Amino acid sequence: MHFAERVSELRAEGAYHMLARAQALEAQGREIIHFEIGQPDIDTYEHIRAAGIEAIEAGHTRYTPPAGMLALRQAIAQDASQRLGMNFSADQVLVTPGAKPNLFFPTLTVVEPGDEVLFPDPGFPSYRAMIHVAGGIPVSYPLVEEDDFNPDLDSLQSLFHDRTRLIIINSPGNPTGGVLGQEVLKAMAEMIRDSGCWVMTDDIYSRLYYGQSRPASILDQAGMHERTILVDGFSKTFAMTGWRLGYGIMPVELAHRVELLITHATGSTAQFTQYAGLAALAGPQDPMAKMLERYRRRRDVVVQGLNAIPGINCQVPGGAFYAFPNVSAYGMPVSELADRILEQAGVALLPGTAFGHRGEGHLRLSYASSLERIGRGLERLEKFFRTLPMSED
Repeated sequence: MHFAERVSELRAEGAYHMLARAQALEAQGREIIHFEIGQPDIDTYEHIRAAGIEAIEAGHTRYTPPAGMLALRQAIAQDASQRLGMNFSADQVLVTPGAKPNLFFPTLTVVEPGDEVLFPDPGFPSYRAMIHVAGGIPVSYPLVEEDDFNPDLDSLQSLFHDRTRLIIINSPGNPTGGVLGQEVLKAMAEMIRDSGCWVMTDDIYSRLYYGQSRPASILDQAGMHERTILVDGFSKTFAMTGWRLGYGIMPVELAHRVELLITHATGSTAQFTQYAGLAALAGPQDPMAKMLERYRRRRDVVVQGLNAIPGINCQVPGGAFYAFPNVSAYGMPVSELADRILEQAGVALLPGTAFGHRGEGHLRLSYASSLERIGRGLERLEKFFRTLPMSED
């Protein structure tokens, strides 16, 4: 069969592939500790579930405008304005089934075939996929482990030129948990400001941070509002992964163009899901704060446990719910290492190369799991690595 070139480079997302393998082992009677999937381990908060159920019972199961219900768009604009200390309006907001359409559709809107798009490596694998589908040229920029996985600015500057149409940033980041610093974002803004380049900031983990103040945003920098696409959603913050509710905030002219793609691609987002989103924003925020504190405790246990294993070095993540330990001392390709850990130790995690070639030498663990399971998983990992010889290099 012949297929279009635009899908020739697409690959399955590593987390789903590893999950399927882990579930196959579970079907054989094996107990598997799951560190591979990046989703909260708790149910959607009660008041949000209730709002969704009430919306269905009230008959809110019909089409909505492609951009989303006006009430939800207004609520998103108000929430983002308050959190970021900026001024957004509802006509800048596009609601979609999950955040991914607001990654893909703006990319399709601003990137012409042959344009170059800079994206982080290691980084979320859908970035490369959507660039390729748009006909752009994916150009990865390195994140520096020793600098809390901030980008190497010299490398980024050397990759940036007149053909660069879009730069993608993600903070806090997947898979590293790294948070971009204010000085880094300032330097990036100075590089971009007078160009024809757009910025896409993937903020899906922006509320999951462990510092005292919110992570810096590229939108804090002068001149960035006119060229920035902010992508966010309800999945991680409100434990709503299966509800499929995301949004983008962007300049009005771009939003109008992207809305046309939504019209012809997804039509609209489920109405009752949007009512649940309204409840998430308007309702109590205490459950999210409690969840974040649980993540902080889990992070500390995971980092301490990994760093106690000889040959492993794990940076302290500043946000999200991922650890990205360096296991290069064992001198084994991490794809092989992750396979052996699953088969021999019964722990499902991801090789760093699932997030780009610069992820070699690292593993990714999601600590969106109970402390009890995290403890058992760390015990299994410690026993596994104890039997593995380290490289002599």
